[in-house]
Amino acid sequence: MNKGGAEQGGHSSKQVENIVLVGRTGNGKSATGNSLIGKRVFVSKAHASGVTTKCQTHEAVTKDGHRINVIDTPGLFDIALSAEFISKEIVRCLTLAEGGIHAVILVLSARTRMTQEEESTLSTLQALFGSQILAYVIVVFTGGDVLKENNETLEEYLGRDCPEVIKLSGNRMVLFNNRTHDEGKKAEQVHKLLSLVDKIRKTHHGEAYTDDMYHEIKAEQHKLRKQHEELESKNHPADLVSLMKDKLQASYQEKMDQMSSTMEKKLKTALEEQDNMPSALSATVGFLPDGMPTVSVSVPMKPLRGGHCSIL
Repeated sequence: MNKGGAEQGGHSSKQVENIVLVGRTGNGKSATGNSLIGKRVFVSKAHASGVTTKCQTHEAVTKDGHRINVIDTPGLFDIALSAEFISKEIVRCLTLAEGGIHAVILVLSARTRMTQEEESTLSTLQALFGSQILAYVIVVFTGGDVLKENNETLEEYLGRDCPEVIKLSGNRMVLFNNRTHDEGKKAEQVHKLLSLVDKIRKTHHGEAYTDDMYHEIKAEQHKLRKQHEELESKNHPADLVSLMKDKLQASYQEKMDQMSSTMEKKLKTALEEQDNMPSALSATVGFLPDGMPTVSVSVPMKPLRGGHCSIL
């Protein structure tokens, strides 16, 4: 892992925490982003026929002083979207995270049971960003209103065995009710989530998560800005400046496309590995030393789970 700039304790007046929302379309990513920002800035599926198709970002200062930059992604792990599209949006998301990623919010829904694709989300994140990204993941369960109606706690919803996705994210999870009109409840759940972001930041001494691709992107952005500045400092005719800027932009976009292609290969490999996981009984025919045939049957099993989930 490469590390971003560290804070000198507390909240720097210039420190913005980049919070990236990931999860399936329909789980409430955009609504959760709106809860964090404190107003409706992201269009959610419940309010429009279309859903997020491009990474979007909005900044806000919360009531307890956090300066946050919330990045809402498309359904990056929806099987309906192509690997090429997803990869381009991942690269675009990284360009929006100035200073690195301070937290990845995996949004799941308590309205439905967790799918196999959702169970595999963290494996996909690891394949794309490296295993250390897990140390920055927080799980948000939306649908708190449904659990309340059923008089059910989040622990009861999760059942006796803690899902692997929760354990891999260090038991960092929060239940959200994005439909509540109770201002106190809204503030409380946002405070709980940002408290977990604080814990992550303190654990890593204020250092945001970055990887090699992030630094490549930032280097290309810096290079493009410098080229523009140098170009504008010279007394070239306006039409020539415009032409040269177009060429510089084309060169920059080519580099971004190359990075997207690299990301696409990683993503396809990760998805292929998931597809190749055994999903049915398999049998192997063999023979004993005396020539008698034997049949060995393999039963695919989920990773062992154990213990109740304990909310931090």
